[in-house]
Amino acid sequence: MMRQWKGPLEKVDEYRFRIPKSYKSGMRTSGLIYADERLMASVKQDEAPEQVANVATLPGIVGEALAMPDIHWGYGFPIGGVAATDFDEGVLSPGGVGYDINCGVRLLRTNLLAGDIKAKQKELIDTIFQEVPSGLGSKGKVRLDVSQLDAVLVEGAKWAVEKGYGRSEDLDFLEENGHMEGADPSKVGQVAKQRGCPQLGTLGAGNHFLEIQRVEEIYDEKAAKAMGITGKDQVMVMIHTGSRGCGYQICDDSLKVMHHAYRKYNIELPDPQLACAPAKSKETEDYFKAMACGANYAWANRQLITHWVRESFSRVLGKKDDAMDMGIVYDIAHNIAKLEEHEVEGKRRKVFVHRKGATRSFGPDRKEVVPAYRSLGQPVLIPGNMGSESYVLLGTEKAMKETFGSACHGAGRIMSRNQAIKQYSERQVMESLRGMGIYARGASDTVMSEEAPGAYKDVANVVEVCHGSGIARKVVRLKPMGVMKG
Repeated sequence: MMRQWKGPLEKVDEYRFRIPKSYKSGMRTSGLIYADERLMASVKQDEAPEQVANVATLPGIVGEALAMPDIHWGYGFPIGGVAATDFDEGVLSPGGVGYDINCGVRLLRTNLLAGDIKAKQKELIDTIFQEVPSGLGSKGKVRLDVSQLDAVLVEGAKWAVEKGYGRSEDLDFLEENGHMEGADPSKVGQVAKQRGCPQLGTLGAGNHFLEIQRVEEIYDEKAAKAMGITGKDQVMVMIHTGSRGCGYQICDDSLKVMHHAYRKYNIELPDPQLACAPAKSKETEDYFKAMACGANYAWANRQLITHWVRESFSRVLGKKDDAMDMGIVYDIAHNIAKLEEHEVEGKRRKVFVHRKGATRSFGPDRKEVVPAYRSLGQPVLIPGNMGSESYVLLGTEKAMKETFGSACHGAGRIMSRNQAIKQYSERQVMESLRGMGIYARGASDTVMSEEAPGAYKDVANVVEVCHGSGIARKVVRLKPMGVMKG
């Protein structure tokens, strides 16, 4: 069992706690955790704050080492961790992205109301379950060989659309338009490609899910309307998945290289899981190009799943998807590193922003935000657990100043999967969901126990910290009707 963290914390205000730079040798800056008193009690239950302090030792880190309110222990960086490193003098660390490169969330809207599908919600989930392969090691319906996969790694969602899996306008509502520049498939190993070929178009396992949701509350009607969210009980679909075995292997291969690199460049680290290399080294350049391939794979993956969700709705409800206005609200990455420009101490600086279990939360008028939402700020999609609400937020100018334009990515676990299995039976979880009017279906015997709502923090509390601190603002709250777990 993970021991409780007992290091020093200075309460800055209602939503911020600081780990002082003096806490441990080697810290180049302080750590800042976004949380309230209630959340901080759970944050200290594992070593995640120690990981924040460790991140603060990275060469070239600018600003503070940051953690979002859904923070929990991860590989090297905490999940919920954000760190910016100088492009000229800093480093890039794969641990600051994680194994599931571009794990992210996509939200689809419809013009249906909850009442329109109430009698069909079980059939809808069952049909999607048949159409979208899920579970550990699942294989997709698209058959590619290794040479064909290179186009996916370069083009991302655009590849899927051009193959007939979606509409050209879908790309207008994806972060990076579903295609990260600089991807180079020659930097991706054969094993990663071999793992990626059969898994394209699959949901995966663990916390990955597909949910049919309804709008429960709208906090900002004007912003919601701009996203095509027009009223209570509107039916939405949320997809949460990433780059599958392809992204995992890219990370694993890169970490082996980085473990040699940080010693080669005489970089002192408190934890070898922070393995990194100088920003302008060959090792970093190769990793960044391979990571972009993993990100593009994930955007193509979510695009294929979107296509099959639309087909499932059409089949069950007897309507064409365009008649149901099944457009994309937005798609965001929450495990990724980006090369961005930010103002630091009054100067514009080019930095690598690591976001691991953290969402870009850019405020209005940033060119990186798709034109449809540029005047509003970037949509921030925050899933809860399968028994709780999810949220649509918007990025803010305050986030640009404080967090390099970053916010949380979900509820965040408070219990390991093994602990959850011991505490919650599948039957208990299913009965609880049925009592809430939620139909759920899992791909394995244990996934419902592993992903029990009680294994997660209160997402409303997590979102309230982001909203209250000003690093994102609430627009819409969604409630699940049907859940498919990988």
